[in-house]
Amino acid sequence: QAEVRESGGGEVQAGGSLRLSCEVQREFMTAGCMGWLRQAPGKGPEGVASVDDDGRTDYADSVKGRFTISKDDAKNNLYLQMSSLKPEDTGRYYCAHLWCPSATQALGFLASLSARNRGQGTQVTVSS
Repeated sequence: QAEVRESGGGEVQAGGSLRLSCEVQREFMTAGCMGWLRQAPGKGPEGVASVDDDGRTDYADSVKGRFTISKDDAKNNLYLQMSSLKPEDTGRYYCAHLWCPSATQALGFLASLSARNRGQGTQVTVSS
């Protein structure tokens, strides 16, 4: 599986913005799908956003219009731009690579990934 490393988390007030970054092994940047998932305290993991190797993206309904996933193949980085943050966006955010035919299918699989198939995560805390 791809080795990934997330960064960019922090504490922000509601309405604020953060950009998460994920450094990815080069050979996985242009093959398959990449995505972000999150886990809030006491809750199960949730797929947040995904992108496939054709550049198509998909998002959870809870973040549509507020979050944008992108990647820079030259820099081996995946990003998640988060705007209009809400307290319910609080959680630990992970990135992952997975083999899938489309971003939509990837979004559905993200929540079921085991810990060994994702990074260590970065904490996002949104205060009201």
